[in-house]
Amino acid sequence: MSMTVQNNVSALQAFSNQMLVSSNNVANALSDEFKADRAYNVEAKNGQVQTSISETQDSAPLVKDPLKNDGSLKELSNTNIEEEMVVQIQSQNGFEANAKMIQAEDETTGILLDTIG
Repeated sequence: MSMTVQNNVSALQAFSNQMLVSSNNVANALSDEFKADRAYNVEAKNGQVQTSISETQDSAPLVKDPLKNDGSLKELSNTNIEEEMVVQIQSQNGFEANAKMIQAEDETTGILLDTIG
């Protein structure tokens, strides 16, 4: 496998990881005290792509806990659905672009082999 294809494959994995993290955030958007994670794709050695994941520390809204009569507050999830939608669109576009690069490489190799053979 050529270095270019390896880089595209690593990018496919990185965008998949980014989508998984965002999907987990959305799935837990209504979970009390849930802290959303953020996945960042960064360049690793040899031009490959690697995902770095960190928990966001943004505070979430505090609301009165309806299950307690003492007036105590509980923290909601800090997941921002609008932000997650943007992340998912970017991840999808990045995934599709790298898949097209691999497809183009495959088609080019096929044409070269047909010409030679």
